[in-house]
Amino acid sequence: MTYCNGVESASFVVSSNLLRRPLETILELHADISTKQEDNLWFKVKQELDLIVIAFVASQINLEEPEQSDFVSSSALKDNNFPVFEFLCNQKFPCFSLHKAAISLFCHHREQLHQLKSRINSSKPLIVTGHALGGSIASLFTLWLLENLATGSGRKRSPLCITFGSPLLGDTDLQKAISRSPLWNSSFLHVASLQDPLPRSFISTNVYKPFGTFLLCSELGSACFNDPDSILQLLVETRSTVSDPCDQAFHIHQYSDIVQNLHHKAICKAFTLQPQNMALSDSLEASIIIQLEALGLSQIQQTVVEKLKLQEIMLQKKKDLDPSKRLNDMKMYMAYLEWYKKYAKAEETGMYDMYKKHRNEGEQDIVWWKRELTLYWTEMVEEAEMKPQREGAAFRTRWLFAGTNYRRMMEPLDIADYYENGGKDYETEGRSKHYQKLEEWLKEDGITASSSGGLLCTTNKQNVESILTLDSCFWARVEEALIACRDMMMKSGEECSSSRQQLSEFEEYVYELLKNYAVSPEIFLKYSTYMRWWNEYEMLKEASSDSKLASFMRNPDNYKLYSMGAFDFQ
Repeated sequence: MTYCNGVESASFVVSSNLLRRPLETILELHADISTKQEDNLWFKVKQELDLIVIAFVASQINLEEPEQSDFVSSSALKDNNFPVFEFLCNQKFPCFSLHKAAISLFCHHREQLHQLKSRINSSKPLIVTGHALGGSIASLFTLWLLENLATGSGRKRSPLCITFGSPLLGDTDLQKAISRSPLWNSSFLHVASLQDPLPRSFISTNVYKPFGTFLLCSELGSACFNDPDSILQLLVETRSTVSDPCDQAFHIHQYSDIVQNLHHKAICKAFTLQPQNMALSDSLEASIIIQLEALGLSQIQQTVVEKLKLQEIMLQKKKDLDPSKRLNDMKMYMAYLEWYKKYAKAEETGMYDMYKKHRNEGEQDIVWWKRELTLYWTEMVEEAEMKPQREGAAFRTRWLFAGTNYRRMMEPLDIADYYENGGKDYETEGRSKHYQKLEEWLKEDGITASSSGGLLCTTNKQNVESILTLDSCFWARVEEALIACRDMMMKSGEECSSSRQQLSEFEEYVYELLKNYAVSPEIFLKYSTYMRWWNEYEMLKEASSDSKLASFMRNPDNYKLYSMGAFDFQ
């Protein structure tokens, strides 16, 4: 559970000196500001041997002016020729809203910030930090850097943004847009004192939503929280702990003192907590209470504990739907299909035709496997369209490899359903969008043949007996060729000429697949639809004697050589 690790995570952060260097850079910037000309945004770049720190400090927010808490829509930014965060938008979240004071200040200094952005294209780890409104600018600048990461330009490493006492930056749509990418969401660590009024300035509007990780702290201790609803709940419940509501914000020196104090406690003391009520049998509730006691909130109402508990349960349910776990669950159904494929081959039919023959028989388990896999991959493709396609390369490659195998195994079965129900022109009229996207992403990804079962002839020759036909629309083209044969028998003139041309192109297509060992040998099985097409085509005497495909098909020994990867097409 998330709460079980919150105290440990906070202890690790404060004891690791991760916060020390950002704080030092902000303090140095504050010291420099007094000698500079008046402005409302300042930044400092500190280059060290192993790290780059960029710190932001801004003029204070006047919370008494209501318009300062208004939102600015991302669509308005685009209309004003400043589409910096357009990469966060997608079909589900076409726009989001940002804190007016923060984005106005950011846009006002965009020339300077653009120059700063161009200067830090480095392989060194980068921390972007800021205090109060400067923390909001640090978050916006980090999002700008993440845009380069998402599009494959600029920095190759993800930056880490650490803010101190920063107000909430945007609405629910911004939080969801950032949270849909674990890489983006984990790039933000917000440190907020329970006595600092600024982080909870706008929570009464019930519109602002936190993102990233929050390290809530007091002089007594600290704890990390990741769930936005839990963070918001705690900010609401701890408003009464604010030292002086008239203060605009804690000074950065106060954060420095708190962090030093927590660092000392973590290093010099074995800091362990147990809930005061040891009779608690609910481990989740106990861990939540431990988290609250670490912050000195042992007197918080039980109703708040129950709310946090419910939010944690909901968060855990979402985690149980992790795509990696679900992908593993689907392997079982793919294994069943592999068995079905071998069974069909033993019957000299092939998987495509075995399914065509038995697809309407209720006892066939393949109908169930097909439905479960299709539901899973349709949903996964829809989710993937909302996520950045250039991050998490290891999982992406694994996911796309599995999706490609699914497409090549399953789409022929959909094709069988389509044509058995009287359909025509499957590729333009009947093909599901999720098959199209999986094929499109495979091409964009540029995965090599050795990793994806691609078109390199030498690789396919070695595995031709077990490969799936690489073109998952192969059987649709076979069905269209059968329709063309029947049209030639029934029609004349231009219509007949069009069918003849279609069949000639199909011959070339099939021969090219054979030449590259990109089609499964099951097409040569006795009862396959492909062999039925070939027999009808030959009866029409349309396969000319000099056709390369005809030359190959008229010698059954060639089928065996192809199945062994031993036929020489030269």
